[in-house]
Amino acid sequence: MYRAGLTAPEYFCPELKLLVMGKYTYKPQYGVIVICTDEKEQQAIYERLKAEGLTLKVVSV
Repeated sequence: MYRAGLTAPEYFCPELKLLVMGKYTYKPQYGVIVICTDEKEQQAIYERLKAEGLTLKVVSV
């Protein structure tokens, strides 16, 4: 199914919740970025959210 705003060969399949872009297929993911003041705060927040059962990815830029 075509979704407004996307151009061929990009399209969104709502039944499967997949976005097809050329030869790549993506499943939408949603996330939140928390800006930490330092590495120590990053670790503390990571541990707190992990204890709540959340799936996390750590990044440093």
